[in-house]
This record gives sequence, C-alpha cells and structure tokens, in this order.
Amino acid sequence: MLSSRIALRGFRLLAWRGLSSSAHTHATQEKGVATPVLDCSQPQYIDRPDIPLPDITCITKYNLEQLKLKEKESGPWSQLTKDEKLALYRLNFQKTYAEMRQRSNEWKTVLGVVLWFAGLTGLFYWWGLAYVYKPVPHTFSEDWVAMQTQRMLDLRINPVSGFSSHWDYEKKQWKK
Repeated sequence: MLSSRIALRGFRLLAWRGLSSSAHTHATQEKGVATPVLDCSQPQYIDRPDIPLPDITCITKYNLEQLKLKEKESGPWSQLTKDEKLALYRLNFQKTYAEMRQRSNEWKTVLGVVLWFAGLTGLFYWWGLAYVYKPVPHTFSEDWVAMQTQRMLDLRINPVSGFSSHWDYEKKQWKK
C-alpha cells in the first residue's frame, strides 16, 4: 500500500513538472525561423522526406526583399528567373529532397565509439586475467580428476542411483 502511494505521488510530480514546463515549449518562432516544437498541437516545420508538406513554412518573418519576392510569386511564374524560383523554394523549405536524403558520416563516429569501448573492454578483460584471477588449481588437471574418480569408485559413492551406479565393478569399465 505504501509503495503504491509513493508511486502515485511520483506520477503526480512528473505530471505537474510536465505541465509546468510545457509553457516553455510553445515558442515556435525564433528570429523568424521555425524551430522544432515539443507540443504536437502546435504547427511544426519538419524537414523529412516522408513529410513533403510541413505545417508551416521554414521562414515565418520576411524581410523587404523576401516580401517583394512573395508579391512576384502571386503573378505568372514564367516571369520569374531560376534564382527567384529557388529563393521562393528556400523561403518555404530549408532542404531539398536530395539534401534530406544525403548520407551523413555519423556511422564513422558510431563505429569509432563502439570499437573504442570494445578495446576498453578487452583491456579490462586482460587486466582481470593478469591481476585478478588466480591460476587454475591443480585439482583441475586430468591426472587429479582421474585419481579423484578412481577414489570415488573405490569408496562406492552413491551406488544406487549416483556416480558409482554407472560403473561395472566386475568388468572395470563404464556401463553402457
């Protein structure tokens, strides 16, 4: 009963902290550029190939040049130059599909970290073998195990269902 009260209080504390910090996540525009929003009820700008049309445009506050370009956009597109069309695209989107699908070199960092930890683990293993683990006792040698087995057979240890029940004392060999 006490543990459930503690858990309930912990959940309430987490919920309260979540609600109190959500006020800080509603700021969607910073210096006219859309930033990621933690609140999914707010419109978001996301550059991903699987979301071709984000909720809002990349740039939300336009300067004078961009406003003139937006006015030209409402006219015939045949009068726009290639650079103006590209600038209009960049007002709405940060990246093209080619830029979104471009591979990053992050795999090299991940592989380097994995190999570094593997090397560290190898060093710890070597250190354990060299300084922590003692040598194998002499009782693990084959001669010692053979002598111990013979002694157990001579003493007839567990003759009904145990070790000695599998030994044929007349033929001096293991039963099949």
